[in-house]
Formats: sequence, C-alpha cells, structure tokens
Amino acid sequence: MAPHHIRKYQETDRKRVLDLFSQGMFEHVPATIRLGLKMPQTFLVLLGVPVALLLVSGSWLLALGSNVTLLVFLWLLARHPWRKYVVMCLQTDLADINKSYLRDHGSCFWVAESGGHVAGIVGALQVKDAPPGRKQLQLFHLSVALEHRGEGLGKALVMTVLQFARAQGYSEVVLDTTTVQEAALTLYLRMGFQKTGEYFFDKVFRLLGIYMIQLKYCLPSAQEGSL
Repeated sequence: MAPHHIRKYQETDRKRVLDLFSQGMFEHVPATIRLGLKMPQTFLVLLGVPVALLLVSGSWLLALGSNVTLLVFLWLLARHPWRKYVVMCLQTDLADINKSYLRDHGSCFWVAESGGHVAGIVGALQVKDAPPGRKQLQLFHLSVALEHRGEGLGKALVMTVLQFARAQGYSEVVLDTTTVQEAALTLYLRMGFQKTGEYFFDKVFRLLGIYMIQLKYCLPSAQEGSL
C-alpha cells in the first residue's frame, strides 16, 4: 500500500478530480438496477409483457426481444438520476473549483495523493442558510478511486474536513448521501455522523425507493457548549 498525503486542490488536478467524481457517481448505477429488479412491479412487467406478446403474436423472438428492451429501459432509468446529478455539479460548484471552494477561507477542496497520483477527493462549503445559532459546513463529493479502496483514504479525507471545520469554528458538519452508497454511509456512521432526515432526489429515486439521507456531525466544542 503506497503512502498517501492530503493537500489542497490545484488547477492541474482538474481532469483527474472530475473523472473521479463522475466515475464515483456512475458506479452506483448497477446497484440502482438491482434495487429496481427487486421491486414486485418490475418483476410483473418483465414477466407479464413477454407473456402477453407471446400469447398475442405467438413469437418467442418478439417476447424475448421485449425483455431485452425492458432491461435497457431500466438501465437508462437507473442511470438518469446519477447523470442528472453529475451534470448539475459540473455546471455549478465543479465548473470552477478554485472559485467555488478556495476563494473563501471557510471552504476548501482537498485531494489525496497516493503514488504520485490523485486517488481521492473531497470538498467542503459553508452552509449559507444554516439554522439560527448554528455554523454549518457541508461535505461534498467524497470519492476514492476503486484501486485505492480499503487504504483508509475515505476516512482520512473525512477527518480532514472535520479538522478544518473545528479550526474554522464550525459547530456542525452536514452532508447528504443515498441508501445506495452503502460503504460511504457505513463510514459516516462509524465516524460519528447521525441521521437527521430523508428525502427523494427526484421522481426516479422515489419510484425505486432510493432515499437521500441527511447526516450531521456535531463538533466536540458544540456538544460541550450544549451541556
């Protein structure tokens, strides 16, 4: 396992950072498809449509072809929300990472280097509409390259955000993840984040029963101040 170190984002990292982000999002499409296949209504459609076509046309080829078509449609459906999120981010905060994350002292974007290559990323932005009396930092875009999973980079990147938040006087670190991102969710909960809410990102996630999960980490100073 190659040693790693975490540093602030540089413009020369841009292509690798965007690739890591996009790959990290699209890798959840297969899990989204599996969830869709487990739904009773999906099973009924995949079984019912071919049987109906077979009874009407008498053609096994048409019946089997309809199943392939339905599976392709499910793949496109499962991919849609992830692509929508990627496009949205590439047009907003990731369009200019320096401007979005590095101009304000209360925000930052980091990369984890391993073996001379960018192997992980994470960003953090101040929450502008935080509840009264709270100063919140939001964690964004945690992603680790597949070949570097299991090396502790994800935990190290999250710890970097927590340390930054503490140094900047934030009371809470918040983030959103999904029920599909099981490894990330497990990591956050083990590190002390707590669930605060759930919502659906779009109609496709609602259809497939995939929730966005809101998490919060209360920094020790904030916890002690509330005693």
